[in-house]
Amino acid sequence: MRHRLHTKIIWFTIFFLLMANSASYVHAELSIEEGNLNILQNSLSIVEIDHEIKRTEDKQEELQQKQRSLETELKQHKEEMVGHEERAGSIVRSYYMGERAQFLRILLNSDSFRSLQIVAGYYEMIILGDQETLRAYHKRYNELTATSAELDQSAYELEQLKQNLIYQRERVLALEEEVEKGLTSSDQRELMEKLIVELTSYWNNVGVHEVHQYFNALAVAMENLPSYVQKEPGILSMNGGTYTISITEAQLNDFLRSENEIFQDFSFEFSDDYIIASGKRDDLELAVYGHYSVIDEPENGILFHVDKLIFNQFELPDTTRTMLEQEFDLGFYPQKLMSFIKATGVSTREQTLEVTMELSLK
Repeated sequence: MRHRLHTKIIWFTIFFLLMANSASYVHAELSIEEGNLNILQNSLSIVEIDHEIKRTEDKQEELQQKQRSLETELKQHKEEMVGHEERAGSIVRSYYMGERAQFLRILLNSDSFRSLQIVAGYYEMIILGDQETLRAYHKRYNELTATSAELDQSAYELEQLKQNLIYQRERVLALEEEVEKGLTSSDQRELMEKLIVELTSYWNNVGVHEVHQYFNALAVAMENLPSYVQKEPGILSMNGGTYTISITEAQLNDFLRSENEIFQDFSFEFSDDYIIASGKRDDLELAVYGHYSVIDEPENGILFHVDKLIFNQFELPDTTRTMLEQEFDLGFYPQKLMSFIKATGVSTREQTLEVTMELSLK
């Protein structure tokens, strides 16, 4: 089934490309073939955006449960605060009104060492009790404030998720209309419907797993890149207080292939401030277009951003790219190389990735 699906898609694409470049190919026929490819592209986007909607709905349910829990916790804190406020207020008033000072005067006016010890003992017990009560009040107050802030943040996140759901559902409806419009105008509707089912099935059952495998392998390899940089001569250089990592396409590809055999048919290319990682294995072709940027939060490093993701010649939507970026960390963190430096710049040119770093004062 997988091989038959892949063959159908490839032959369909080849047929389109051949006809598109033929001088005898008329414009009307060309637009129909382009429309058919758009139908497949849009159908794949619908599948992935549906996945994003499901992920968002799951997050929404999880956040709603958290919010309910926080509301219960906040109510409990408020009830507990009533008693703590009364006790703390009573202590403050007693000091303000001089009630506690009476014990101090008694202590100072004690006419015997024994009575001094007794009064001092009582006075110490009162002071310690006051301190404990005030500490308990402050603890409950801080807990109440923290829970309230967390509840506000939860409400904000829920509203963001709600807006995202509305947006994604609108996107799906628009794409579904486009697909139906394309199918209605196509003279190969039955074939296209079968191709949509097979492409969707192949992506859900094979494509998702394979793409995750590549990204997971890349994330694991990036964890080991600092060690490779330290061992490989010529990659790390220093000029005054500036450190520079210069790693070529060939060096990075050799490193990746030494890390995981999955990269035997996968390679990185560096162009002017742009990176292309592509490869083919069995029936799957994958191309990742992206770039690096310097980040300082949650920690300093260079982070890889996926700008375009191509699966078997079809571009996956932004929701897929965002999900992969969140799930797999493809960043490089210089402080794992040397704790006293931080990344300040990153660029790719002339088949070389260059990271500049400075001494960190933190």
